[in-house]
Amino acid sequence: MGGYLLLAVGLINLRYQTGQSDVLKNSLLIVVPGAGLLAATWIPGIAKLLLGKVSQIVVAALGILLVVYAIIN
Repeated sequence: MGGYLLLAVGLINLRYQTGQSDVLKNSLLIVVPGAGLLAATWIPGIAKLLLGKVSQIVVAALGILLVVYAIIN
């Protein structure tokens, strides 16, 4: 769900900041990790790694930081 969240927030960010400088770069900083997370869930070895508690905490923390970045930016 975090990957979908980052994709949605990044695309919304892209739309609402149309006309501002570096809008594509800022939105891609949010969309690319979201797409990467989604892709990682389809690779069995990485998906198994993502089930660990530590990796869940790290991914959640990075996701929260990216959402905050989207809101502040």
